[in-house]
Amino acid sequence: MSLYGAMSTAVSALDANSVALSTASANIANVNTVGYKAGGTAFSTILASALGSGDISSAGVTTSTTQGVTQQGQIQTTSSPTDLAVSGNGFFVVNTTATAPASASSAYYTRAGNFTPDQNGNLVNASGYYLMGWQLDSSGNLPADRSNLVPVNINSLSGKAEPTTAVTYQANLQASTAVTSGYTAGDMTAGTVTPDFQRTINVYDSQGGTQPLQMSFVKTGTNTWSYEISYAGKASNITGSNPIKTGSMTFNSDGTLANANTTASPATGTIAVTMPWSAGSGLAAQSINLNMGTVGSSNGMTQFDSASTQVSAQVNGELFGSLTGVTVDSNGYLSAQFSNGLTQNVYKIPVATFSNPDGLTSLSGNAYTASQTSGTATVNEANTGGSGTIKSDSLEGSTVDLATEFTNLITTQRAYSAASKIVTTASTMLDQLLQIVH
Repeated sequence: MSLYGAMSTAVSALDANSVALSTASANIANVNTVGYKAGGTAFSTILASALGSGDISSAGVTTSTTQGVTQQGQIQTTSSPTDLAVSGNGFFVVNTTATAPASASSAYYTRAGNFTPDQNGNLVNASGYYLMGWQLDSSGNLPADRSNLVPVNINSLSGKAEPTTAVTYQANLQASTAVTSGYTAGDMTAGTVTPDFQRTINVYDSQGGTQPLQMSFVKTGTNTWSYEISYAGKASNITGSNPIKTGSMTFNSDGTLANANTTASPATGTIAVTMPWSAGSGLAAQSINLNMGTVGSSNGMTQFDSASTQVSAQVNGELFGSLTGVTVDSNGYLSAQFSNGLTQNVYKIPVATFSNPDGLTSLSGNAYTASQTSGTATVNEANTGGSGTIKSDSLEGSTVDLATEFTNLITTQRAYSAASKIVTTASTMLDQLLQIVH
């Protein structure tokens, strides 16, 4: 190896260790960056023979930087439900604007799940990348086209109501009540016949309002009672006649329910009521099943010789409730929570995987794009197809190990210093050679 060759080798060592120092510096600077993957510096030999020289002793060095994208960072618990972490393989699908990416190839990917809502309710992380997800329909179903990703917006629902679909009713009708003769359906609502027993229950409509239903009973025969279910609210809210449901029910000799609707065969304990909402009410069509008890049992309507009384009326549905918060489960379902206790799945957050994640192209903001080396993204539901699970109230910490980086700094500095000594020594030797010549 010539003196100039030695100096060239030393210069390559200085360059290589400068790169190593830069990598270590970047790692240390990002020790607290959410989802950051520590970089590394790989050194490799370059022989002069590889450049056409026969001198195999003249060996320089070159470097390449790597980033351990597949290395899992420690999951740290936070207090924000929109802080998300992927435990296992995969990345969140994000975009630089609060619009859907044109295709999977134009999307961005990140493990940095420190998302917070912007002024419009779109979830965006600290680097300005907007979270993408599948928007669910009102029944909680995923879109048929799984490429249809949209920005996740937690203000997409401001409130929720649930209309009544079922009422479980329990009451006793006094067995010794005298029979009323000459009764015709509708007489109790019209006021021409006084009910032997009457109560009003409130049900919920499609807009979260309460609507009164008046239940009236009159004894019309041995172990037989006629009933009317009438709407006791604003008359213009319904169409057609009132009462909205009439019929008769029978009881067994032991006071248990025989049939809640004598026109039904076989005997049943259920009365089906259809609310005849008018177009002017603005309410959606509504059917309510009144469960009056089990035939042959005393768990609903009964006829015992004690005062007529309502025992209970259990009505499902809920009043309107405002949005109080969101949660995200391990499968990626983002659910809205409302003040009335209801919850609704609004979005499902997907997880993108790659055949070679370490081949992704890094971007500023701790994000990546697909490359030929990484392969194209496969967008799956969380916890399926090799995708990791999603953890809410959590963030993935940086994979930087400070102890390792400080050690790398020391060894890099020593190597750099040693390489500089080679340059100094070769320079001294050249000076001595020049002195001999002169």
